[in-house]
This record gives sequence, structure tokens and C-alpha cells, in this order.
Amino acid sequence: MISMILIGLIAGWLAGKAVRGNGYGMLADVVLGLVGAVLGGWIFGAVGFHAHHLVSLIGVATLGAITLVMCARLATGELFDD
Repeated sequence: MISMILIGLIAGWLAGKAVRGNGYGMLADVVLGLVGAVLGGWIFGAVGFHAHHLVSLIGVATLGAITLVMCARLATGELFDD
């Protein structure tokens, strides 16, 4: 459980930095990272890729979190703000 939270924290922080801006705060970044890990695991599993090592788990979680952050910013109109 602690490792999942740490992976979520790292993935959420990376997603916040990757998609212009500073993220949504530590708690929101962790939640986005955890939900992103589930989303990323589901998407990658559907195409036949399964993450088993720490680096690949963080990568999959980060890509899922980036997807969520982009969707959230697109929904709020922040994605295209300069």
C-alpha cells in the first residue's frame, strides 16, 4: 500500500510537470497518480504490455496520470490558456 502511494506521488508529480503548470497540489497529484496508475495499467494491459518493475510501473502510472490531467485541463479550458 505504501509503495502504491509513493508510485502515485511520483507519477502525479511528473504528470503535473509534464502538462504545463505546477500540478494541482500534493494530495490531488497523488490521487491523479493513483487513478492514473489504474487507468494506465488498464490501457497498457489491453494492448498486451504488463509493467512488473518499478521504473515501468512509474512510467505506466505517469502516462495514465498525464492522460487524466490533460482531460481535466481540457474540461476546464486550462489546456489552451497561455
